[in-house]
Amino acid sequence: MTQGQGEQRPPAHGGGDDWQRDVLRELGGGRPGADARRGEPTLRLVHPAPPQPDTAAGAETDAGENPSAPHDAPAGPASQDFAPRARTADAPDPGRPASPAARDPRLPAAPAPEPSPTLDPRLLLALGSPLHGDSVSRRTGRALRKLTSSVSQDVAEQTRIAAELQQPVTTGRVVAVTSIRGGVGKSTVSALLGRTLNHYRHDPVLTLEADTALGTLPVRMGAEAVRWTVADLAPVLHPAMRLTDVTGYLVPVSDGGWLLPASRGQVGPPLDMTAYRKVTLALRRYFAVTVADCETLPGEVARTAMDTAHARVVVAPTTAEGVGATRQVLDWLARLPHSALATTVVALVSNTPDTLLDDKAAAGHLKEAGVTVVTVPYDRHLAGGGPIRTDLLAHATRQAVLRLAAEVMGRAVRVR
Repeated sequence: MTQGQGEQRPPAHGGGDDWQRDVLRELGGGRPGADARRGEPTLRLVHPAPPQPDTAAGAETDAGENPSAPHDAPAGPASQDFAPRARTADAPDPGRPASPAARDPRLPAAPAPEPSPTLDPRLLLALGSPLHGDSVSRRTGRALRKLTSSVSQDVAEQTRIAAELQQPVTTGRVVAVTSIRGGVGKSTVSALLGRTLNHYRHDPVLTLEADTALGTLPVRMGAEAVRWTVADLAPVLHPAMRLTDVTGYLVPVSDGGWLLPASRGQVGPPLDMTAYRKVTLALRRYFAVTVADCETLPGEVARTAMDTAHARVVVAPTTAEGVGATRQVLDWLARLPHSALATTVVALVSNTPDTLLDDKAAAGHLKEAGVTVVTVPYDRHLAGGGPIRTDLLAHATRQAVLRLAAEVMGRAVRVR
């Protein structure tokens, strides 16, 4: 992310964490992903074909004789701007049967859903070239200031943040992200958190969409197409599955991590609360951190996610009515059987360069409820929509997202 972020990454989390060693063993010592070739698409969607019952025995034999091949572990510290690292997933061959069902012949063979594009190709062409979050003059001015200023203080702060993000966990942590209404940047914040945590951590990170109302998370994560959803995966999961089995149902993100969407870009039934709980509880075994992009409050899944997560992010727009409604949400969180305010962070997001409400006054009003507020400034790249390119984020945005991720991770780890 920034210079001196950690001249050397801390070693992978130790200290007798059997859960984590099991996960890393399945990964072969590193995260999924191998050398990406220049020019490859930003995200490859690879899913297994429908399982064939008569191949179950053979698959079991193969699984016992040929454990998953090791992947290359990430080499070197994080870059200054946490630009996407060239990593793609070695996903199963699409022509092979799905590993989970093949290993357990008692499970019914579930047909694979048809893949659906996240955006019409004509809309992708209409997007044009994405803008950099900072203007040319702003980038030039910052470069000149670096020549005459000391970087020791920045290095110390970035080292502290990196240590927060890389804290070891003994069980998977779930971070729920929600808001009081749509269109305020909830999915954008979820995507930024998922990619930032994945960039810094040595263990698997999942970004999960729990909003079926035609959410934008797959687009923001750069997915070209989606197939399996949360509702599809709920009846498939079983305790005998390994990490390599589970990832066959997920979308691998090119710069690391995994994505599980909630829909295939079509209007459908709302996500069932039971399915959400089953999937999140089951996947905690495989992923160190799950960032759940929830529906807006007061939806049933959102309330359940906020009540059961290890840490919570409430995204608030920098408007008078948005801040007022978010304050009411914070008061509701304080009345839960176990007050959730101690593990809640508010992301105060500005979606326009001409905000009328003073952001310091807005943050002060929200802090009165007893929460930490992180202000995410207006960013031209984020405001343009489409896939997020972390290398094009404004400098102030990157710093805000880093601080937000560190605050969230610190709270999630403290929950037992």
